Amino acid sequence: MRAIILASASPRRAELLRQMGVAFEVRPAHIDETPLADELPEDYVLRMAREKALTIGQRAPEAIVLGSDTSVVLDGNILGKPEDSDDAEETLKSLSGSTHRVLTAVAAVVDGHAEERLVTTEVRFRALRPDEIAAYVRSGEPMDKAGSYGIQGLGGIFVESLHGSYSAVVGLPLRETADLLALAGYPVWTTWPLWQDKEAGGPE
Repeated sequence: MRAIILASASPRRAELLRQMGVAFEVRPAHIDETPLADELPEDYVLRMAREKALTIGQRAPEAIVLGSDTSVVLDGNILGKPEDSDDAEETLKSLSGSTHRVLTAVAAVVDGHAEERLVTTEVRFRALRPDEIAAYVRSGEPMDKAGSYGIQGLGGIFVESLHGSYSAVVGLPLRETADLLALAGYPVWTTWPLWQDKEAGGPE
């Protein structure tokens, strides 16, 4: 089977890919992530995922290259990574007690051809206290994350409900990624190790 390359520096995406049992190499793609004029959030995350994968795919045509992008959307506006602590605090205030969408796109490039999937998850935050917002920002966790929070970390206590894919909110939708890899000729389940009993050679 072909080698797998993850076109992302995100440790969260790498951890999710390892969770699937995939052996891969990390090669971050450095592209312009500026939204186009009047570009819809859905189109933006799909374009970002595709361009990341295609950029690395051009340099490694023999591999399957995965690109992904996540955006937090509130009232139609993309909430990117915070510029500073004040920006993170304002973003968290806007998310407090409201429902937002998390859009995550994943693309797989093989021989220059891209296949893509888009996952939309609705996340509702409970009302946040000013002191806990301040404490969360001081922790530093929001600073490299879309929407200024990490659901898999300290920010998970803010989530009141979630409808959709948890792994997509973290950064990589597991089911859709597995589907794309299978379509590319890499069904991940064929690489899973066998559980073996130490003595009998089989499961208990």
